[in-house]
This record gives sequence, structure tokens and C-alpha cells, in this order.
Amino acid sequence: MQGPIRVITVEREYGSRGAEFAHELAARLGWKLLDAELVAGAARAAGVPKEQAAKLEDRLDPWYYRYGKVFWQDSMYSTSGPCEDQIFDCERMYTLIRQEILEEAKTGNCVLVGRGSALALAGKPGCFHVFVYATMAAKREWFERHFPTQANRAEQEIIAADKRRAAVIKRYYNQEWCARGHYHMLLNSGMGIDPMINAALSAAGLRAAEAVGSR
Repeated sequence: MQGPIRVITVEREYGSRGAEFAHELAARLGWKLLDAELVAGAARAAGVPKEQAAKLEDRLDPWYYRYGKVFWQDSMYSTSGPCEDQIFDCERMYTLIRQEILEEAKTGNCVLVGRGSALALAGKPGCFHVFVYATMAAKREWFERHFPTQANRAEQEIIAADKRRAAVIKRYYNQEWCARGHYHMLLNSGMGIDPMINAALSAAGLRAAEAVGSR
């Protein structure tokens, strides 16, 4: 965390209100927010509809697909198989997202939400990494409020979503998603959004509506 903070990443447990915190934090700072835009940006770079990219988020390519892809990339099949830039799968999407994260970090004054941003920027100067968590009771309440028709499956869906996120980070960064050492600050959203923002700004040495440099 050398030098002035110009990038904040926010990783979050599903249902912890981490995205809400990130959105409000970016607004308070006057910084660019990159949440779903990271996925949309990958879609634009690949020339595919953003809806197609959204279906791949927090997913892994099936093992049989990865096995078959080895043959596509084998030199014996290279003349007849699809080119790498013609394939849009989970692996390519997360490669493009990582490139976008690195490019946005160079410009700075941005808040990046999930998608491995803390790992992509690990050890980079000027970056501050936050992990937002919550009790299962709080996450269950959030889920039931947003998805009332699935309320009876709240806990199963929450656990499954976090397992998918962890699997993506393990696959593409070979790291444990929720390992505390990746983050400068862990925040329990039970404290409320405003106290969370105040704590993060204080720890990062920033003030609301103050951005280092300009976009």
C-alpha cells in the first residue's frame, strides 16, 4: 500500500451488501465505479453481447469443455479449429477482465468490485483492498428481501454463490478467495454502510469528495 491510494477494491460475500458499500464509496469519493461494467467491458472487448458474458460470471468452464479445448489448441488441429480470439468462454472472459482491471488501475481514482480485482492488483502501489462479510442471518435477510419467492432456499443459494466465487478465484488466481492476507481491511456490514465508508476512508487516508489526481 505504498504511496497515495488511487484504487480501492471491494470483495464481498454474497448478500453482505458489499456492492452497495462499494457504490456508495465511489459516489462519496467522486471516483469511477467498476462493478458489472467489468463484465460488460470484457464483452465489448470480445465483441459479444453483454448478456452472454453475464451468464459466465462466477462460473467455471466444465471439465469436459476444458479437456476438449486442449485438442482445439493442439497444433494438429490448429488449421481447422477455432482461433483463441474467436472463443468466448469463462477463461477468456476472466482474462479480459483482468486486463481491464490492470488498465483501470493505471488511470486510478476507481473502485473495483470483485472479479478477482484484489488478486489482480496484489502488491501494486496505491491500491487498498477491502473484504466485506456479514453474518448468515444478515445475508439471509438480504436474500429474502430481494428474492422473496426463493426465501425457503436462502441459505443454500448464499452458500452456493460464495462457493462459485471461491472456485473462480482458485482457478484463475490459484488463491483462496477469503484468505485475510489478501486484504488490508475486513468489514462486517452489520456496522452499517456509513460507518463502513468512514472506516475505509480513514484507513486509506482519504476524504469524501477528495480524489488523488484527475480522470
